[in-house]
Amino acid sequence: MSAAKLTSAVIQELADICPSGVHQDVPLAQFSRWRIGGLADLVVEPRSVSQLCAIRAVLAREGLASVVIGDTSNLLFADDGLRAIMLRIAARMSRLRVEGSEVTAEAGLWVPHLARCLQRAGLTGAEHVCGIPGTLGGLICMNGGSQRRGIGSAVVNVTAVTPWGGATMLDQADCGFAYRTSVFQSNGFVIAVAQLRFAQAPDRSAIRRQMLAILRERRRKFPRKQPNCGSVFKSNPAMYAAIGPPGAAIERLGFKGYRIGDAMVSPRHGNFFVNAGKARSPDMLRLIQDVGDMVFETTGHRMESEVRYVTPAGVIRSAYTPGA
Repeated sequence: MSAAKLTSAVIQELADICPSGVHQDVPLAQFSRWRIGGLADLVVEPRSVSQLCAIRAVLAREGLASVVIGDTSNLLFADDGLRAIMLRIAARMSRLRVEGSEVTAEAGLWVPHLARCLQRAGLTGAEHVCGIPGTLGGLICMNGGSQRRGIGSAVVNVTAVTPWGGATMLDQADCGFAYRTSVFQSNGFVIAVAQLRFAQAPDRSAIRRQMLAILRERRRKFPRKQPNCGSVFKSNPAMYAAIGPPGAAIERLGFKGYRIGDAMVSPRHGNFFVNAGKARSPDMLRLIQDVGDMVFETTGHRMESEVRYVTPAGVIRSAYTPGA
């Protein structure tokens, strides 16, 4: 994005569309779950689908690059910051409505809150996401979940905003859900609202017990006190059958506690990389690269990174390139 294109007139227009939702020179480290990143030139936080449409229309008209984030649970920001405009879909856009087994939720809704609300409503099917720290939009984009399940199975339709500012609805079949993927990873649409359907549970206390068991297991296995983005590498079925999940392969190679600067493989779980102090983005990228390459050299299985690196220009790419 050319700095000359982001004029004060454009910033004011965005502020008029999105009152109290436009911020300049924002430290990315305050958003990053890794607490890594320089300054973002401009952050825009819409409150509604109509605001999101109007914002994207302005960006398209002006030819301005943008990056969409939620809770940043799978993003690594550059130390040099972000020149592209950041669209943050978070708490300002997180309304939820439950009517029987039908659920309508905005993309900025925090996933653990969604799971708790469904439990209280006696709906089952979202227990597996109760410990995932992220927003619903990011969860749907990644078809995220746990216990090898994905949220896509509960999606009825998704309302998304196109790059030129139009709203469109995609049915479940149009979303291209597969293991940890969807069309939203490549079509440039921003998820705004989702309609989901869950089953009524005969015993809502059983839902609560299952969620508590999942949370206990996560607390036992995963680091909580040091900044991290969750799982770094995706599980792949062939590797899982032959060796196990990525964490097991990493741990067998003795990488627990391995570090580059303050970027470190967690001593608690091999597939969680933590900021042990003042980690820099190049150190975290190098750590991801070294671990991924060593697993491939030793096992013959290539792991795919769940982490995406956001360049200062706003290009989002995998944090791991095999053999780089």
